[in-house]
Amino acid sequence: MDKRVLLIIGGGIAAYKSLDLIRLLLARGVKTRAILTRAGAEFVTPLSVSALSGQTVHQDLFALNEDGDMGHIELSRAADLVVVCPATADLMAKAAGGHANDLASTALLATDKPVLMAPAMNVRMWLHPATQRNVARLREDGVTILEPDVGAMACGEFGPGRLPHPEHIVDAILGQLGSNRPEQTLKGLRAIVTAGPTREPLDAVRFLSNHSSGKQGYAIATALAERGAQVSLISGPTSLSAPPSMTVVQVETANEMLDAVLKRLPADIFVSVAAVADWRPVTRASGKLKLKNPDRTGLTLKLTENPDILRHISNLGEDRPRLVIGFAAETQNVEAYAAAKLARKGCDWIVANDVSGDVMGGAENEITLLQTGAVERWRRMTKEEVAQKLADRIGNAMAQSGGKVSSRRSRTKTKKS
Repeated sequence: MDKRVLLIIGGGIAAYKSLDLIRLLLARGVKTRAILTRAGAEFVTPLSVSALSGQTVHQDLFALNEDGDMGHIELSRAADLVVVCPATADLMAKAAGGHANDLASTALLATDKPVLMAPAMNVRMWLHPATQRNVARLREDGVTILEPDVGAMACGEFGPGRLPHPEHIVDAILGQLGSNRPEQTLKGLRAIVTAGPTREPLDAVRFLSNHSSGKQGYAIATALAERGAQVSLISGPTSLSAPPSMTVVQVETANEMLDAVLKRLPADIFVSVAAVADWRPVTRASGKLKLKNPDRTGLTLKLTENPDILRHISNLGEDRPRLVIGFAAETQNVEAYAAAKLARKGCDWIVANDVSGDVMGGAENEITLLQTGAVERWRRMTKEEVAQKLADRIGNAMAQSGGKVSSRRSRTKTKKS
C-alpha cells in the first residue's frame, strides 16, 4: 500500500504507543511523517519518532519557512490521511473550535484530507460535557473519531478513555486508506443500530437474558459507518470491542435500550438487531434470593412485558426514521413468523434467521430478507458478509427513496396527519 499518513502526536501518557503505530504502519507499507506537539515531546523524543519513521519530525509552526514554503499547508495536504494519536481533550477542543495557534492545530485546520482521531485521556475528561460536545461537533464536520477503550488508567481510575490498541487503530487507518473502501452512499445520514442481548435483573446477581453475542449488530453498524453514515450503536452486554467511527452506548435492560434509542433521534435509519428480552420480573430483589423451602419445590416468578422497541420506533409518526429494519430470530416456521412480525410491528424490512443451530454466538448467518410483497433468501455467509450486503441494500433504498421508503411509512405519516 503506497500511502502516506501525517501523524500528530498529542501530549499524554499514551503518546509512547504512537511509536508502535508508526512501526505497524511501516510494516504495511504506509509511510509516516510526524508533528510532535510541545506536550507530546514531554513523553516521546523527536529522535525516537524520527528513527522509526525515517522522516524529519516537525514541531514548530514558524520553523517551516526556511525555504519560503508554507510548511503547515504542505504537511497537511501531502498526506493521504491525517491521524491524531493520542488525541487529547485539548487538541480536539482546538480542532472543534477552529483554533490555529500551533503547528498541530494549524495543520488540522488547513488540511483538505480525511482526519482520524484516536482519543486518550482521563475518564472524567472524556465524559465531560465539553469533550462530548467537541466530539459530536468533529463528527458532524466529518472527522472519524475512534471510541476509547475501557479499562484501568495510569491515574488509577477506571472507565472509558484508554487509547485503543495500536492494531485496532491500524485497522481503522487501513480502512480509511483502502482502495476497496465502499462507496459513501450513506454520507450525511444518521443511523441507529441496536445489538447484543439485554439483561433483566432478578436480584443482585441473577438476570434473564439470551445467547446473543452482538456480532451481527456490531458488523452492521461497522458496515453503515464505512459507507459514511453517522452511527450510534446501542449495545447490550457483550465481550466485543467498540467499533471505530461511531458513538457506542452501553446499556443493560430493555428500558435502558429504548431510552438510549429515543435520545438519539432523529435518525434516517434504524436497525433493530438486538435480542431484547421480551419479559422482565415484576419486582427485583435488592439482595440475592435465598432458597426458602428446604424441599426444593421451586421458585415462582411474576413477569411483565418489556417495551417493544421495534414497534415503538416503527410507529413514531413524523419522528419515525425513514427506514426501519427489524430482526426476527426464530427456531421454526421462520418465514411465516417473520412475515407476521413485519405486518404486526409496522417496520419496513424484516431480516429473519433460524437460530436453532449455531447462529447465536457463531460466525455465520443464513438470513431471509422480507419486505411487503417480496422475499429474498440469502445463502449462508459470514456475519460480516451479511452486514456488507445489507448495508448495500440500505444505501440503494435511501438513494431511491427521497422522502419516503415504503407505502407502509406513507400510511403512518398520513394517519398521523
